Amino acid sequence: MKQIVMTAPRQSKIIDVPIPDIKPDQLLVKVTYTGMCHSEWYPWSTAKAGDVFGHESVGVVAKAGSAVKNFRPGDRVTGLGGGGYKEYIVMDEAKTVHVPDNVRDEDALAEPLDCILSAAGKLMPELPGDRVAVVGCGYMGLGVISLFKISGYLHIIAVDKRREALENARKMGATECYTPEEVPAEYILDWEAIRKPDLTRDGHAADLFGVGLSKVMEFSGTPDGLELAGKMVCAHGRLGVGGYHNDSLREVDFKLWNFKALDVLNCHERRIDYENSLSARAMELLSSGLWKFTGMGTHIYDMEEFDRANADMESHAGNFIKGLVRC
Repeated sequence: MKQIVMTAPRQSKIIDVPIPDIKPDQLLVKVTYTGMCHSEWYPWSTAKAGDVFGHESVGVVAKAGSAVKNFRPGDRVTGLGGGGYKEYIVMDEAKTVHVPDNVRDEDALAEPLDCILSAAGKLMPELPGDRVAVVGCGYMGLGVISLFKISGYLHIIAVDKRREALENARKMGATECYTPEEVPAEYILDWEAIRKPDLTRDGHAADLFGVGLSKVMEFSGTPDGLELAGKMVCAHGRLGVGGYHNDSLREVDFKLWNFKALDVLNCHERRIDYENSLSARAMELLSSGLWKFTGMGTHIYDMEEFDRANADMESHAGNFIKGLVRC
């Protein structure tokens, strides 16, 4: 079978490897698509020979182990594990879910969907009609905006550097859209707004609770996006960090965060059983039509185009939202 393997930074090749064997509780899955995750862009750009990537797969069961109970050959499946940029992967039955008949393969990449569900769940509204901001409107940001819309938020403020990303955000349910330079002063509680921290409790130059927002989700994955998101949180508000910051260390104005007494929530998920339950929930929500997060696979590539696909993801060529590699 074919598999994509890195040869150097930004350079890959396709090699032939054996089709893997499976254990009694496993499935051999013929991959249809592997989704491109931006968390792997930096590792691709700095790769060494032999590195392999891919963790967002959807496909068809080619063979089921003797102990498998809930799947059979021909079933469309998605889930967690198994790798991705190769023609066949091995999946544990416990980490696999069915793809409903009315959900397209292109929309059924469970791994990023369950990450979005997990992140959104950590920043739910307290009451219907609440406000929230999302900084970073790529695939993950758009997904969380669409979830916030059906979860009770009435006002969703979207922030991104790219106009086309903001247009996408509005389609997903954002009610206000700004580039970083356009964010209204009423949404920024930084030192300029505060002017001087008053630790005597005798008052401040700004309304610490009336300036900024009580909930802000960051999905930019960049230093400036994280900084802006922190500035947009009001006193005792919550900052959800959903962006994957793996290209370098981050420096934040923790004095500002400290003074504002904000809660910082790491919105990533490592509980595999919980993630797998969210994979099933994501398929259910898509199938029901409640979560209208479809059609995001804007760019589809063959395996031979893997390096160009990553370059397109880097530049957001052609309103790039989500790339899929056909395996």
